Amino acid sequence: MDELTLNEALDELVSAEDFLDYFGIKYEPSIVQVNRLHILQRFHDYISKSVLPELESARRLVYVTALQQAYQDFVTSDALTEKVFKVFHMHEPQTKFVPLSAITVNKQDAA
Repeated sequence: MDELTLNEALDELVSAEDFLDYFGIKYEPSIVQVNRLHILQRFHDYISKSVLPELESARRLVYVTALQQAYQDFVTSDALTEKVFKVFHMHEPQTKFVPLSAITVNKQDAA
């Protein structure tokens, strides 16, 4: 039986533990259990910001590095602090810029 390519193997992985095991990254199960979706989303975010080389072995190294960093983010922090998902940003103060030229005075209200 032929070994799977990196892309084929990635298609088979379904959980954070699967990814960590596949890439040979040691992890604490209790950290992954609480943060699995956050770790996978952060891994995705890191990968999407990376330039992925065509050579499979080099691409694998990028994936390993990104997953190690994603996992480590939650070893040293927590989901609330890291705010990986949009829902964590929904109630943060919003800043808007209003140029001075957009401010007008209605003469009826001024009197």
